[in-house]
Amino acid sequence: MAGFKEFLMRGNLIDLAVAFILGASFGNVVTAFTKIIMDIIGKLGGNPDFSTVAIGGVNIGVFITAVVSFVIMAAVLYFGVVKPYERIRSMTSKPAVDEPGKPTSEDLLVEIRDLLAKK
Repeated sequence: MAGFKEFLMRGNLIDLAVAFILGASFGNVVTAFTKIIMDIIGKLGGNPDFSTVAIGGVNIGVFITAVVSFVIMAAVLYFGVVKPYERIRSMTSKPAVDEPGKPTSEDLLVEIRDLLAKK
């Protein structure tokens, strides 16, 4: 029983649970925003629901609606989450600076070679 309690109280399990719940909630936000965009498309060009589109008797409208929704969701995620995250991360991360006094592997090998040559 103690092992099970330890398993449940691990930090990464709690972090994963929080991330999952926030991800599901954020999914609802993106879905709602996508619906707004689809409604705007409907106002501009007619009906945003392509479910009645058929080619040769085969209904492909549901697929077209899903693809348009996917592209809108991907754009919202990219421009609303990924790009701002990358910008913030680049501003807060420090560039890697080489230590000037630290010898490289080649320098150490040359020094070892020179010491062996002296013996």
